[in-house]
Amino acid sequence: MTEQASKSPAAQSPLFAERVSVEQVEEGHELAPKFDERGLIPVVTTAYASGELLMHGYMNAEALTRTVESGEAWYYSRSREALWHKGATSGLVQKVREMRIDDDQDCVWLRVEVVGDASCHVGYRSCFYRSLPVGAAPEQGPVQLRFEETEKTFDPVEVYGDAPNPTQL
Repeated sequence: MTEQASKSPAAQSPLFAERVSVEQVEEGHELAPKFDERGLIPVVTTAYASGELLMHGYMNAEALTRTVESGEAWYYSRSREALWHKGATSGLVQKVREMRIDDDQDCVWLRVEVVGDASCHVGYRSCFYRSLPVGAAPEQGPVQLRFEETEKTFDPVEVYGDAPNPTQL
């Protein structure tokens, strides 16, 4: 367990309440997030206007605090093991228009407007730019993905230059 994960949420940010009862967590008015053993909470991010799913990520206590305070999306990158202000490098900043937390406060939903209209480091609008068939398994070989977005919103090489790709094999 990381040092961060061993601290209570309230000790990690003055914006968080201690989790003291199911009633408080499910029906109360205090933000009392539940982070996992690594000190992370999952985040689903959708486009404010259309509802399109843009990305899934994680926040640690600092990212959640900075998101609430700044009105811009902050995440914790598991591949880089670092705090990440979405758009700091690319300019594709996510402006939070609505932020919700689920019933047991262990998942965050951001509804955002994106400066530059893209959220994926690969260059597509959404990180979910491919679909897979359902209803029948292929007779042999891996499932074949279908591109739902066929044009990139931006050129990743132009935007990121020689920065290392965050995708890990």
